[in-house]
Amino acid sequence: MPTTTTHAILAATAAKAFGEQDKTLRLWCVTIALSLLPDADTLGFLLGVPYGDSLGHRGFFHSPSFSLVLGIFCATAFFSHHRPLSRTWWKYVAFFFVVGASHGVLDAFTDGGFGVALLAPFSDARYFSPWRPIPVAPIGFGAAFSGWGGRVIGWEIVHLWVPAFAALAGFLIARRRLRRAHPQRSR
Repeated sequence: MPTTTTHAILAATAAKAFGEQDKTLRLWCVTIALSLLPDADTLGFLLGVPYGDSLGHRGFFHSPSFSLVLGIFCATAFFSHHRPLSRTWWKYVAFFFVVGASHGVLDAFTDGGFGVALLAPFSDARYFSPWRPIPVAPIGFGAAFSGWGGRVIGWEIVHLWVPAFAALAGFLIARRRLRRAHPQRSR
């Protein structure tokens, strides 16, 4: 998996780009929590859940199905001021789904582990991307500060954080220019 820091950084950049209407602490907290929540399945190691089990690490909780359920839950529970099934509510569901699903997709691009159960709960098969450039991060707090953990975070800064920040900057500049060119559309 990429480090939890990288999942959070990528989620935070997505939240910044999400829109001007709801730049609340709640949006930031829910977005970052959704990006990290799939890795709560590592607690299964403490409970004796085998890695390759459907509820094991990178199992059901890394699937788009779980992300969709979470997206619906978060849009309804934390943004209840938007009427369920309204256009804005669906916008939140879609955003939260993408943020949550990005976790499993990013993990599929790593060079270690057993793969990701992207089709759970319909299949327990584990998948990797054909291209796996992301070095797998060590699991555990102490391991994150090891030489291996340092090399992984260095790689992620260069190859994931910098491009995410550059894309965000480009997006914000383009949005600002579009608003200046069409001020009536920004209302």
